[in-house]
Amino acid sequence: LSNLGQAAAQYIPDIAKILKDEKVDFRVRGSAAVVLSNLGQAAAQYIPDIAKILKDEKVDNYVRGRAAVALGNFGQAAAQYIPDIAKILKDEKVDSNVRGSAAVALGYFEQAAAQYIPDILKFLKDEKVDSNVRSSAVDTLGNFGQAAAQYIPDILKFLKDEKVDNYVRGGAAVALGKIRQLKLEEVVVILNYAYEPNQQFFSFSTENNNFEFWRFWTYFLGGSSEEVKTLLRWLGRPQAIPDKLTHDEGVKTLELFLKAWEPSRDLARLHEDLAKEIAVVARKVSWHPGDIVILEKHYNNLKGFNEADSLQSVIVNLKGWQWFFNARTTILIHAAFWLALIFAYPKFPQVQAIFFWNPWVRRILGVGYVGFLLTWVPPFRRKLFEPFKPSLLADAGLDNFYEQSYFPESKVKVPTSGDILPITPALPSIQGQIILEGDSGLGKSMFLRHLLKNSQRIVVYLPAQKCHKGVIEAIQDKLHGQAQDAGFLKNLIYSGAIDICIDGLNEVTAETRAKICQFVESYFRGNIIMTTQPLEWTPPSTAKTYYLQPLEQQQIQEFLISRQPRLPKDAKIQGADYAQACTNYLTEVLKEQQAKEELDAVRRILSNPMDLTVVALMLSQGKQPNLFRLQEQQYNLMAAEYQQEWKQEFPLKRFSAAVYQMRLEDKQALPGDEFHQVAMSLEDEKYKMVVSRQWQDEKGEAKKEWYFRHDKIMDFFLVQNFLGETDAAEGLLVDRMGDPRFRGVYFLLATLLPLDAAKELREDLIQYAADTKDNTVSNTFVQLLRTR
Repeated sequence: LSNLGQAAAQYIPDIAKILKDEKVDFRVRGSAAVVLSNLGQAAAQYIPDIAKILKDEKVDNYVRGRAAVALGNFGQAAAQYIPDIAKILKDEKVDSNVRGSAAVALGYFEQAAAQYIPDILKFLKDEKVDSNVRSSAVDTLGNFGQAAAQYIPDILKFLKDEKVDNYVRGGAAVALGKIRQLKLEEVVVILNYAYEPNQQFFSFSTENNNFEFWRFWTYFLGGSSEEVKTLLRWLGRPQAIPDKLTHDEGVKTLELFLKAWEPSRDLARLHEDLAKEIAVVARKVSWHPGDIVILEKHYNNLKGFNEADSLQSVIVNLKGWQWFFNARTTILIHAAFWLALIFAYPKFPQVQAIFFWNPWVRRILGVGYVGFLLTWVPPFRRKLFEPFKPSLLADAGLDNFYEQSYFPESKVKVPTSGDILPITPALPSIQGQIILEGDSGLGKSMFLRHLLKNSQRIVVYLPAQKCHKGVIEAIQDKLHGQAQDAGFLKNLIYSGAIDICIDGLNEVTAETRAKICQFVESYFRGNIIMTTQPLEWTPPSTAKTYYLQPLEQQQIQEFLISRQPRLPKDAKIQGADYAQACTNYLTEVLKEQQAKEELDAVRRILSNPMDLTVVALMLSQGKQPNLFRLQEQQYNLMAAEYQQEWKQEFPLKRFSAAVYQMRLEDKQALPGDEFHQVAMSLEDEKYKMVVSRQWQDEKGEAKKEWYFRHDKIMDFFLVQNFLGETDAAEGLLVDRMGDPRFRGVYFLLATLLPLDAAKELREDLIQYAADTKDNTVSNTFVQLLRTR
């Protein structure tokens, strides 16, 4: 009836009646319970009756056991009785056969009964329970699948108990295979404790012993595992071992034995068998010279075993000459010493610098080849600079760089082809020698920081001002005085071991630029990128110049919208309102009903990402940006809030004098101790005129420094020293005319000076350009003044 399935459904009440009839033979009643569960949902209404029989102590134990199995067969439909089944499993007064059936039933429920796995394990460990009952229950652990994975260590521990019947332990091994694919170190435990070649448990068929053996173990593995089949082939011997092995078979077998060696170290029987088989495999293969390494590893493992001598003879014969073995050992020790040094180098830079950066130690102890490898092998080259990586990038300020601030749609004009392409695909990395030229604020430094942030190579970032003594000297300064072997450093640069970024060529003197150009031309194989504003100079002949383009009108709109995630969280205008404000503003300032010079000037300012960032901030605060006085307008807003917060006027004159002194001394950080309140206001999220960097000093005390977010902001405060009718201001106008660090100041003066004073300065600048042949400042000044 059970086999007839749905066709027998009409007889379910008759079967249930037999189940309940106490006069019926116990074996028939037990079968009736199982038949009902096999008929599935159609018989689910009798689940309570089956559960009642299970719990009835007066019912025959066989019937109760079958009832437990039947409940498990019903699966989810009988899940509410899981606690009752578990209770019977844990009750030591209940017949062990019934308890074993309860364990089997819980396995049928899988995840729903997973919490009772520890109870099943406890039942299996009970020596008072008959082995046949335990063996019927042990396989149920595998039914829990992944839910039982956390108990694999407990099951393995159970396997190690040699007081447990081998048949039960073998069943546990099968259960392990059903739970998940086992690791090699778990498999060796089973091989050591549960595997007995002569036990009947492994011989399901006396006629085809080997076949049945393999069928059992591949099932236990949850599929097939060549590694374990190989282990069984040698350690279990279900098949005859051939007289000879191919070279590939020998190598794979010894590699496997090497993996199994450590996991088997505490498994006495398996460890001893493994040692014997290593020696057997070693004698069955025609080895190649390159196999000496793996043979020596096994030889070192076998010291203390009788098989070590056998393996050593194979090694000696393979090497041919003993002197060669000794020489090779010496070379390996020497190489290992240097490898240990190079990989420990980041942890002990001061000690290791003696070996790597000292030319005499490196050449003599390195026997020539060490210096060559350090120069030309990329992993070793990276290790050389790894301790200095933070120092090499310190001036880039990557701690304050956010990818959202970078605008990847800026475009460059590509040399040779003249194509205008987005900058990121045009210059994906530093390859060869590159000059990136563009007006102030177009995003040259931001692009460099983007490159540095995403580069997987070792890169040094050098402000051009720090190259006044030379580029090599500037790099050495960043290596903390340890890498003073200039010749070795030059070889590393020439080989491409380190990429170089030099930012702000327009901010240095012609003499410093000449030193940089000479360096670039000398190291024409190095990867070097330089940035500059337009200026009169002769670039290195080996470099290609990419011209950073102003933003196009569509890009201006996209740029303003892209700044929204970086705007203050409490901005007055956000979301769709901010997008509309951007559209309205651009429509207003780009209207055609204005003088051509003024419209061109507006477009020039709007095409500058730095100025657009200020525009975005002001629009988000509900302000109308004045494009010709953006920095001044931003300052006035900040100063008004400063007075409201600190109950005093912003100390513009005193702060500007301090900034001027910073510029003269080429310092980057603001004097935070003297101007802490000022720095806090400038850092405010609504203005973002400065950014901060925080760290802990050697004593663990918190430190903080502030830096201007862009040279244009610094130039605004610098220019305050040049304004006014004092002798000091007039003197500065002349004194700093040839100083490249103050170029941005003169561009601001074209806008901020009274018109007559600006015209006078224009004549002075034109005269200076005629004398020096450098008209970079005068040309831009004239263009800016023309808009007035």
